[in-house]
Amino acid sequence: MLKGFRAFLLRGNVIDLAVAVVIGAAFGSVVTAFVKDLVTPLIAAAGGKPDFSGLFFTVNGSRFLYGEFLNALLAFLLIAVVIFYFVILPINALVARSRKEPPPDPTTKKCGQCLSEIPVDATRCAFCTQPL
Repeated sequence: MLKGFRAFLLRGNVIDLAVAVVIGAAFGSVVTAFVKDLVTPLIAAAGGKPDFSGLFFTVNGSRFLYGEFLNALLAFLLIAVVIFYFVILPINALVARSRKEPPPDPTTKKCGQCLSEIPVDATRCAFCTQPL
């Protein structure tokens, strides 16, 4: 049982997935910090507030921090844009480039005598009247 579990863990797919999760989490934290520390203060400065995280409203003594939600929403949108433009579009372009369709069957051929283009089904050249 332990050998099977070890073989499962050492397969390439599991290790690749673990690396992808770690890098994705690190990328998410970098984008979150970028949004929280740079983007939202710039947007909030245009609106007169110094930071989105300080935005809230109160209902019956409960604070609703909608500024933090805006930070998270902007981080999500930035991650989605980066993934779309730097992962999805290049992969789609590579797949489309690899799916080149074969050329269509020829409809004409060259006459062996006068080298003019004639239909594939022709039995005699229309230009030099040579049998094919």
